[in-house]
Amino acid sequence: MLLRQARALGSLPERLGSLSGRLGRGFAAQAAPQDDSVEVFIDGKAVHVPKGASVIQACDAAGIDIPRFCYHPKLSIAGNCRMCLVEMEKSPKPVASCAMPVMPGMKVTTNSERVKKAREGVMELLLINHPLDCPICDQGGECDLQDQAMMFGSDRSRFTEVKRGVEDKSLGPLVKTVMTRCIHCTRCVRFSTEIAGVPELGVTGRGKDAEIGTYVDKLLTSEISGNVIDICPVGALTAKPSAFTYRNWELKSTESVDVSDALGSNVRIDSRGTEVIRVVPRPNDAVNEEWISDKARFQYDGLRTQRLTTPFVKGPDGALEPATWADALAVAAGALRGVDPSAVRAIAGRVADTEAMVALKDLVNRLGSSATYTDSNGAGLSADLRCSYVMNSSIEGIDEADAVLLVGTNTRWEAPVLNARLRKGWLNGLRVASVGPHVDLTFPADHFGDSPDELAAMKAGKGPGGAWYKEVFQGAKRPLVIVGAGVHQRADGAAVMRAVADLCAGTNALTPDWVGLNVLQDTAARTAALDVGFVPGPGALDKPAKVVYLLGSDDFTEADVPADAFVIYQGHTGERGAARADVVLPGAAYTEKTATWVNTEGRAQRSKAAVALAGGAREDWKIVRALSEMAGAQLPYDSVSGMRARLQEVAPHLARVDAFEAPLWSPQGWGAGTKDKVDGKRPLASHVENFYQTDIISRTSKTMARCVQARAADEMQATA
Repeated sequence: MLLRQARALGSLPERLGSLSGRLGRGFAAQAAPQDDSVEVFIDGKAVHVPKGASVIQACDAAGIDIPRFCYHPKLSIAGNCRMCLVEMEKSPKPVASCAMPVMPGMKVTTNSERVKKAREGVMELLLINHPLDCPICDQGGECDLQDQAMMFGSDRSRFTEVKRGVEDKSLGPLVKTVMTRCIHCTRCVRFSTEIAGVPELGVTGRGKDAEIGTYVDKLLTSEISGNVIDICPVGALTAKPSAFTYRNWELKSTESVDVSDALGSNVRIDSRGTEVIRVVPRPNDAVNEEWISDKARFQYDGLRTQRLTTPFVKGPDGALEPATWADALAVAAGALRGVDPSAVRAIAGRVADTEAMVALKDLVNRLGSSATYTDSNGAGLSADLRCSYVMNSSIEGIDEADAVLLVGTNTRWEAPVLNARLRKGWLNGLRVASVGPHVDLTFPADHFGDSPDELAAMKAGKGPGGAWYKEVFQGAKRPLVIVGAGVHQRADGAAVMRAVADLCAGTNALTPDWVGLNVLQDTAARTAALDVGFVPGPGALDKPAKVVYLLGSDDFTEADVPADAFVIYQGHTGERGAARADVVLPGAAYTEKTATWVNTEGRAQRSKAAVALAGGAREDWKIVRALSEMAGAQLPYDSVSGMRARLQEVAPHLARVDAFEAPLWSPQGWGAGTKDKVDGKRPLASHVENFYQTDIISRTSKTMARCVQARAADEMQATA
C-alpha cells in the first residue's frame, strides 16, 4: 500500500535520480595514494580515502549510493537505523558502514544478495509503525523513506498488528510535528545538541515506547532550529508556516543569497508562479556550510505585507496618491533639480543591493553631491582600506583558529550561522572569550566585562582578562578577533578598534600569513556600500538636507531627514520611509531581481530573480537610471552588462563572484591615526535587541511576529 501511494506521488526515475544528492555529500576519491590515505576496495574498485574515514564515506567517494537515515556528514555517528549495511570480507554478518572505519586493504561489497536481503529486512522494520500518510504528508515527493523504500525495500510486508501512535509535540510557530512518522534516526536530537547548542530535543523511553520530544513541553529556542526540517528524512518535522500549501514538483528552484544578516548565507528560493513558497539552505562550506538562520528561512512572508506595487506622489492635502511612473519620476526629478546640489542626500537601507547603490551614488555625484551613506552608522570604519571593514581571515578561518576574542558582539543574534561555526570550533578545543555583552552563546566563553578599557587592561596583563590574554591568546598559533557592530557603530569606534589592533600586535594574530582581525558587519548592504564608496565625502553632511533619497531605508534618524526636507522613497515595503515620503517609487524585493551582494568577509555573491516583479515595481538600479535621465544627469549605462561593467570599474573584485580575497593589512585601517580616546564609561553593547525583527522584511513578517510572541510567552512561563 505504501509503495502504491509513493508511486502516485512522482516519477520513479526522476526521484531516484535525485536520491544520490540527498543521501549526503562525501569527499572526492583521491587520485593517487598519499601518506595519510588508505586504499580500500569497494565492489572491486580501488579507492583512496583519508585515514579515519568511514566505509560509507569511502563508498560516497567511489560514487556508490549507500542508503542511510541516521547518518549525516555534519553530525556525529549514531549507527541506529542500520540501513547502511554492507558486506565486508571476513565479517560473519553485514556491518553498518557509517560506524565502521576503513582499514588498509579492506574489501567491501555493497550490492550482494545478502546485503539486499538485509536492507529489505531493515526497511520492513522501519515501516512497521510508519503511517500511510504519504498523500497528506508535506514531505511527500521528496521523502528519503519513500525513495529508499522503493529502491531498497520489498514489495510486501508481513506485519499485521496495530500500528502505534505518538502524540505530536508543540515546538513553536516554525516546526510542525507529526511524531507518529518518526523513525528515531535522532538527527534532530544530534543537531540540537551538537550544532545548535540548545539540547532541547531528546529521546525518552526504550524500545517500542521510545519517543523524541522536549520532555518538558517547551519551544525550540535556537535561532537555527528550522534546520531540523531539512535533516529530517521523513515527514515527522516539517515547516509549519507553509504546511499543506505545495508539492515539491510544483516548485521552481532559484539560487539566491540571504539578506537577513551580513553573512550572505547561500539559499535556494522555491517559488510557484509569483509567490515565494519556501527558502531552504544551499550548501557552501566556505560560508554557511549547510545551515541558515530561522529568520533567513521564514521571513519571506514579510514581502507580501504592505507591499508597494505602484508609484505614489503626495497630493495637496498631504496624502499619498497613486501616480504613473512618468509623473512620479517627473516630480522626483524636479525636486532634485530645484535645490542646491550640496543639499541632496542619499541613504541606503539594510537590504540595498550593490548595483542600486552604485547607480544612486553615480546620480548624486553627477548632481554635485557626495552625501551618500547607509542607515546603519559606522563611525569607526574607513572605506579607504578593506582590511578595516571585512573579515580578514575569512569565515572559514574560524575553523583554523585556536583562540577567539569577541569584542562588542553577540554572534548568536547578529550571525547565528557563524555562531554555530564558533561552537563547532569550541567542540574541537577552541578557546573563546568576550569583552562586551554577557550573553549565552550556546557554548562556554570567558567573559571579561563590557568596558572597552578592558582591552588595555588585557594588554597590560591585569586581572582575569590579562591572564587569559597571556596564557591563551599570546600562546595561540592562530588567534582571531571578531569585532562587532557594538564597536564600529560607536562614536569612539576608531579608538576602540585601535585598542584591538594594539592588543593583537606582537602576537600570531598579525603575521605575514595570518591576519586575525575581523569585522562582523550587521547588514547585507554594509560591506558593499564601503566597497563602492557609498560614504559621505568631507564636509558633505555639514549642511542640512533639502532633498533626501531613501533607497530602501527605514531605519534613518531624525537628523538624517529634516522635517522640511523633500523625501524620495524607493523600496518594496511601505513602512517608516514610505510614510515620510513625498514621492514613492516601488522597487524590487531581493527575490525579484538579479543582484550582487557582498558579505562580511568581502565575498561577492549573486542572486537570481526567483519570481516576477510585483505589480508595477521595477528593479532598483533601473529606476535610478530612468530618474537620472529626467533629472538631466543621465547615467552612461542602460543594460545589465553595462551596469556590471560599471560595478567592475568601481570595485574590480566584485566581478570575481564567490571568491574570498584577503585584503592587504594596514594598521591605518584599524584606527592607527585616530586621536580619539576610548570612552571607558560607555559599555560595549549588542545593537540587536530582538533577533526576529531587525529589518524591513522581518518587521513586516507575521511569522517573525509569532516567534516574538511565542518566545515572550515561553520566557514568562519559565520565570513563573
